[in-house]
Amino acid sequence: MKYSEANLGRIFILRLEHGDKIPDIIEEFAKTHQIHSAIIHFLGGADINSKVVVGPEDGTAKKPRPMVTELLGTSEAVGVGTLFINEDKVPKLHLHAAFGRNRDTVTGCTRDGVTIWHIGEVVIFELTNSSARRKVDPETGFELLDL
Repeated sequence: MKYSEANLGRIFILRLEHGDKIPDIIEEFAKTHQIHSAIIHFLGGADINSKVVVGPEDGTAKKPRPMVTELLGTSEAVGVGTLFINEDKVPKLHLHAAFGRNRDTVTGCTRDGVTIWHIGEVVIFELTNSSARRKVDPETGFELLDL
């Protein structure tokens, strides 16, 4: 295990609009407001045509290929994630969310694009005085935390 210490900075409350897309809208907000590290909470609705990564195709592969699924209908959503700048100093969101419709639930990473359905509430807790950054791991190709 590796770790880094941080302090709580600013707190932002965002009301996302119908059609906004995660992760783009949150990463753009972070870039505009110079947020380099943060904890993200998300609550709201996800529209059709939203896509989430639901696992690696082969968990034993050195560079696993992601499995992507499209939500089958408008869904309730709740998620939590982190945001850190990468090696190019660009804020990158890593947010996992659960999407429910009727009795079905899909849980996955939002990196392939989740479109907001009318309601999207995000709270961003900025972390300051942190050395944490995302760095590409040559073995997996993932942007992992570098502490």
